[in-house]
Amino acid sequence: MQTAGHEHQERERVVVVTGASRGVGKGIALALGATGATVYVTGRTASMSREPAPGTIQHTAKLIKEAGGIGIPVVCDHSDDKQVRALFSQIEEYHGYLDILVNNAAHVSSDIGADGPFWKRSLDLIKMMGVGVRSTYISSYYGAPLLLKSQAGLLVNPSGYAGGCYLHGPAYGACKAAIDKMSVDMGIDFQPHNVCAVSLWMGLVGTEQVQKLIDSQPEVWGERAAEVESPRFIGRVIDALQKAPDRMERNAKVWIATELGRELGVKEDDGSDPVSKRDKFGGPRGYNPPVWHG
Repeated sequence: MQTAGHEHQERERVVVVTGASRGVGKGIALALGATGATVYVTGRTASMSREPAPGTIQHTAKLIKEAGGIGIPVVCDHSDDKQVRALFSQIEEYHGYLDILVNNAAHVSSDIGADGPFWKRSLDLIKMMGVGVRSTYISSYYGAPLLLKSQAGLLVNPSGYAGGCYLHGPAYGACKAAIDKMSVDMGIDFQPHNVCAVSLWMGLVGTEQVQKLIDSQPEVWGERAAEVESPRFIGRVIDALQKAPDRMERNAKVWIATELGRELGVKEDDGSDPVSKRDKFGGPRGYNPPVWHG
């Protein structure tokens, strides 16, 4: 690994993807690793036996290496600020900068898809405000000084259509809306420093769990299978955005990933263009310009 102050003929691309042991984070990490990047993958899962869903950060790091990148697994509980600070201190020591930060870590409650009003559902849902909203802010806080030292820094906060419509209830919607507003405001702070910050709305992403549902209940999920976005597609959109000459023109905005991917020429795994769900769920709301910016 490159140490701060050590010159290489070709500057390596340094990436952090939080919550990357499985699902969306894993797919994003693999897509970015396939570009030859050094990808730090974080998560709490270091043992396959302790989790109902498959995947560990070590396995993700191994797949990144096989894809042509360098995968560095870091066990990190994103509800613990000290562990998050230690993660970015490690990156500062070995590299001195960070090119891409993807804040994917989130608390996923088993009650997320339950029916009924919020007062009849589990209070566990509100934990998304911790590992989800708060953890996004903390990782961004410690990652920002390193993004400033990049030649083209990019901060991506994965989000979803629930930020603009009722989907999975008020706790879930509030988290997505908060992440969207946070992304826009972070982008305003980053604007003078050539760092781009965006929120990316994803649709139904083909994670391991979603694919399992589709395979086990084709009569229920059959029609929706064609709507699935691959986690790797999201990663390729992020890759293309960071490399785009007009990257800063897209700063401080909320984007639908499929629409941004189409603008940037990104295709799905099978070469197709994923379909935006704007007609069904609506699009991102606009925000007024800053009233005061110190």
